[in-house]
Amino acid sequence: MKIVHYLGRMRLEDGGVVRAVLDLCEALAQRGHDVTMLTLDATDVPQSWIPGGDGRPRVETLERRVGPWTRLNRSAIAHARQRIGSADVVHLHVLWDPVCLGLARLARQSGVPYFISLHGMLDDWCMAQKGLKKRMYLAVAGRRLLEQAKAVHCTAQAEQDQSRKWYTHGRPIVVPLIFDAAPFEDLPGPELAHRDFPKGFTGDAVVLFVGRLHPIKRIDLLIDSAARLRDDGLAIKVLIVGSGEPQYEQALRRLVEQQQMSGRVEFLGFVSGRRKLARYQAADVVVLPSRHENWGFVLVEALACATPVVTTRAVNTWPELQASGGAAIVEPTSQAMASALSVIVRDQSNRDKMGQQGRAWVLETLTVDRVAERYESLYRAALA
Repeated sequence: MKIVHYLGRMRLEDGGVVRAVLDLCEALAQRGHDVTMLTLDATDVPQSWIPGGDGRPRVETLERRVGPWTRLNRSAIAHARQRIGSADVVHLHVLWDPVCLGLARLARQSGVPYFISLHGMLDDWCMAQKGLKKRMYLAVAGRRLLEQAKAVHCTAQAEQDQSRKWYTHGRPIVVPLIFDAAPFEDLPGPELAHRDFPKGFTGDAVVLFVGRLHPIKRIDLLIDSAARLRDDGLAIKVLIVGSGEPQYEQALRRLVEQQQMSGRVEFLGFVSGRRKLARYQAADVVVLPSRHENWGFVLVEALACATPVVTTRAVNTWPELQASGGAAIVEPTSQAMASALSVIVRDQSNRDKMGQQGRAWVLETLTVDRVAERYESLYRAALA
């Protein structure tokens, strides 16, 4: 099949959506499909994609007009029309990008079926942010974009349940995101983390956060939970891996001082690759207290490293995570989180069991081939 994907900005710093689209395009290309990635910003697209071929996707950068609205210029529209007209299916990502409206129009004019992935954009929490503006966008053009799509792609049942009220006649379908488990098959071991930061990964129990430093992640809730555990006589160390908004990081550091947790909470900065995997392995538990997460790649990565996780129902995949046996799902309060952490940290046998169950679930159900087959079936059904 000839498959065209579009995502406006390909920068890994933007989070899991970019990683998911990169992995999906690569998996489909390796399975023999002709995959083209259209984008406005190809910063973090592998250089080998630019020419394409040999089992790799092809990336093409579209030029936009200068102005407040993100719109393509004439030459970009002509190029997109040619590329879409020769495709079998088109897959658009991120509802709020106005370029998706134009590309969907080109697909309809060419008689090419298109899909759109929500990536959590119609979840209750997201719709509460700048809600009036989003409702106006839906009324003017967004609802038509959704309802005329061959299918509206959701990554979890909880996402479908929350989004369904915003498009009456559309066809939602649930397919998980691609997760490349290859780096997790041969894990580096915790020793690398011990060498990088010996005072953090030795001694007390280690609670790890990995992700962007942003208010949506509710890292303050984790710090409050750790302070509660200290007051109850359980010494833990909270290690925060990631980078993000400087103002938010400074606010967190002030909170650490106010809670008298200096020396118990450490900021380790951004890390990737095998060093990140080693940090997962060296931790006793990984916590993601976000206000909202569509998929929660960090949680899947932690489970793939056999490390149990604690999170809340604000993560759309919480039912699947809970069913895996590797996750504790709690209310978004410091008391509930502290209680769950206490149980996991104090019981090594149960902690090991949770980690092994979670790892088995990831490696058995989220393999690239298994999930890629579901996307292929989705596309073939549209053609049929």
